[in-house]
Amino acid sequence: TEQSWRRRKMGRGKIEIKRIENSSNRQVTYSKRRSGLIKKAEQISVLCDAQVSLIIFSSSGRMHDYLSPSTTFHKMMGRYHGSSGKRLWDAKHENLSNEVERMKKENDSMQIELRHLNGDDIMSLNIKELDAIERALEHGLENIRDKQASQSPSYELPL
Repeated sequence: TEQSWRRRKMGRGKIEIKRIENSSNRQVTYSKRRSGLIKKAEQISVLCDAQVSLIIFSSSGRMHDYLSPSTTFHKMMGRYHGSSGKRLWDAKHENLSNEVERMKKENDSMQIELRHLNGDDIMSLNIKELDAIERALEHGLENIRDKQASQSPSYELPL
């Protein structure tokens, strides 16, 4: 209908969110938006019985704040630190658990590789895997012989 069409057309247009270059326009926008933000903080505090703390610093360094009447700054900061500290601990714990799991898998893989290099548990390996182990052992043996030869000039390589 025409009335619903008008309602949709009468809304405010969206503005591009970017820094306002003109300093007086920027100051006016800051002042209006700061007032609106503080008003919204008051409303959510009253309507929802929420504890709200809001701190805003302007580009000139001036501070503006709002704090719910039912709380103090120290209580809010204590709750914030307790909450953010728990989240940080949980994230750190999860990262460490993942790292431990990854290292366990890597350790298991290296244990299997070491057993194969020692000639154990090789019955299930295919010819390609056996050839790779043989090359690795030959390369290691060459390194050992080179080291022995460099440390003892009279050392003769076995045939």
